[in-house]
Amino acid sequence: MSAVIFQTQSVLIVALMLYGISRVIGKNKNRYQHMKTMKLAMIWDILLILQIELNRGAIAKASNAMENKMMLNIHVSLAVATVLLYVFIYFSGKKLASGDESKRGKHKILGYCALTTRLATLITSFLVL
Repeated sequence: MSAVIFQTQSVLIVALMLYGISRVIGKNKNRYQHMKTMKLAMIWDILLILQIELNRGAIAKASNAMENKMMLNIHVSLAVATVLLYVFIYFSGKKLASGDESKRGKHKILGYCALTTRLATLITSFLVL
């Protein structure tokens, strides 16, 4: 049952990220809404990882990389990469919000990389089950 709850949250997080990104594309840009939505999605995603750890002992399982199936190792690597990207996105977004327009290109690239790794994490989570 917990797997269904985790998968549902994961799908909702990706949907929230897509909504957040849509807030800065096109004519109706709303950067404030983008920032709030993306912060919520990143925090929720990190809380989901903590939930999975507390429920399943994910870190202990992931630390047995030599014994794990390759798909689990790929999934864990993608999840870790996503969280690391969140850190860089957060700081570049903070500078961007304070007026440093030189960070916009970097922030956008990091954002699309994080979205890609998060989508890949979602897909591999279904393959790991």
